[in-house]
Amino acid sequence: MLEKKEFDIEKVIQEFEEVTKDAGRVQRETLKKILEENADTEYLQNFGLQGKTDPESFKACIPLVTHKDLEPYIQRIVDGDTSPVLTAKPVTSISLSSGTTQGKPKYLPFNEELVHSTMQVYRTSYALRNREFPIENGKALQFIYGSKQLITKGGLTATTATTNVYSSKQFKSTMKDISSRYCSPEEVIFGPDVHQSLYCHLLCGLIYANEVQFIFSTFAYSIVHAFRTFELVWEELCTDIREGVLSSRITVPSIRKAVSNLLSPNPDLADSIHRKCINLSNWYGVIPELWPNAKYVYGIMTGSMEPYLKKLRHYAGSLPLLSAEYGSSEGWIGINTEPRMPPEEVTFAVLPDVAYFEFIPVKGRDEEQNLDRNSSTIHYKESQPIGLTDVQVGEEYEVVFTNFAGLYRYRLGDIVRVVDFYNSTPKLKFVCRKNLLLNINIDKNTEQDLQLAVEEASKLLAAEKLELVDYTSNVDMLTDPAHYVIYWELNADANEDVLQSCCNNLDRAFLDPGYVGSRKSRSIGPLELRIIRGGTFQKILSHYLALGGALNQFKTSRCISSSNATVLQILCSNSISSFFSTAYD
Repeated sequence: MLEKKEFDIEKVIQEFEEVTKDAGRVQRETLKKILEENADTEYLQNFGLQGKTDPESFKACIPLVTHKDLEPYIQRIVDGDTSPVLTAKPVTSISLSSGTTQGKPKYLPFNEELVHSTMQVYRTSYALRNREFPIENGKALQFIYGSKQLITKGGLTATTATTNVYSSKQFKSTMKDISSRYCSPEEVIFGPDVHQSLYCHLLCGLIYANEVQFIFSTFAYSIVHAFRTFELVWEELCTDIREGVLSSRITVPSIRKAVSNLLSPNPDLADSIHRKCINLSNWYGVIPELWPNAKYVYGIMTGSMEPYLKKLRHYAGSLPLLSAEYGSSEGWIGINTEPRMPPEEVTFAVLPDVAYFEFIPVKGRDEEQNLDRNSSTIHYKESQPIGLTDVQVGEEYEVVFTNFAGLYRYRLGDIVRVVDFYNSTPKLKFVCRKNLLLNINIDKNTEQDLQLAVEEASKLLAAEKLELVDYTSNVDMLTDPAHYVIYWELNADANEDVLQSCCNNLDRAFLDPGYVGSRKSRSIGPLELRIIRGGTFQKILSHYLALGGALNQFKTSRCISSSNATVLQILCSNSISSFFSTAYD
């Protein structure tokens, strides 16, 4: 297929309008296309679908599955089975999930269909954003990174989903079409040392400062991480620009050569950057100050990214934060149709032509089910899945999808709430991950519950001019009774009385009736707040990068499972003080 010579924004928006006006019909056509293309695959044949493509037969024959159910099939592909196991078209590579949830990445099939849908999402998102925030032909300061590429037993490349996308032929042309050409050479993006790549992203962004139209990374965390790094290296960056010589910290030959080619002595630019930086108040508004033509900051800012919004707003100053689309390593789900909406309130209109969607209604947490104490999964009273256009506003659902890359009736593990409809497709708000949970007995606190508790307790830090850098948690089942452990990394030392008060407020801020009752009856022990050394979350990041993850795909897991021994060891070995709640004494 030939690339379009010119990107037509209005045509892209019109196409989006058309597929969302009759989402039910588009969903049936999408399912039919998926099933026709893959009718002869072993997986669909095994379940007796016999070439049928209607939703009723599909749901009657094909079971709901999780990744664990598909692992034997995916492993065969990884090991070199080229027969049509899950898809008729070849699996071109393997995507690795971030691995932050369970401590190890998942293998997922990746093919050209996923690249195509990703480019569709990028173009549609840009068209909708550009309607609100028009940008001229320029560059984007993109903090994007490739990750390690492994070769599987069967000869396939295994790497993160984002790296698979960035490596595709379509990516570069799409970035040009949507005025999102990156500042850095590809040698920086795909460099083997993420710290050197980050330094060079910042340097290249400064060199092209007047051309930068917006700031981007996949997740808000990566942007915050970039500017925390900038606080430490800005003077060195100024020296590089002033002298036209790249810092000796850049030792990777390919990166050094590519970036050196962009450098020439520019003392005026260096002096301007230096003057602007020393005049900033605690780095507030550094982004618009150094990139005066930037219109916005863009990235995924919902769910586990919300805790970074306060710091990101500090760096962004007056620039709006635009939340990017709703997707996962497995595929895309929805698009932000209201770019001006604050990230905390953003919803996502489901794209009815990128996958076939089902939604399992969740009617509240199942208090009667006996829970495995080693499980960190919410158990809901479940009903049968319903179709995309059958969902109800105000109700919550677990997302199930069938895509073009061999995932059939796949339970994504996300719980969403239907807020509204865009034409005939639902607009979703992310609620929580189903398998991220603090749970001891009848208590069930989600990632969102933890976030709200931390936000409430950390208000005491602001009065002391302290900042919560990051946090996570786990359940200590070795004590009797078991109790919650919350880990905080702070930007400076704090008074013990303040931290004890924070600990008590944390304990009181968990409002789940099962937790409150268990604390009062002492069947759950006092909450423990552990303060960890500065740089501990950086060590956790380094651990995941060593597993083959990419910085722009990293998410701090808010609940560390007992099976994630390495991360727990990092947290425990870096704990410097501990406080136990007296809130229920």
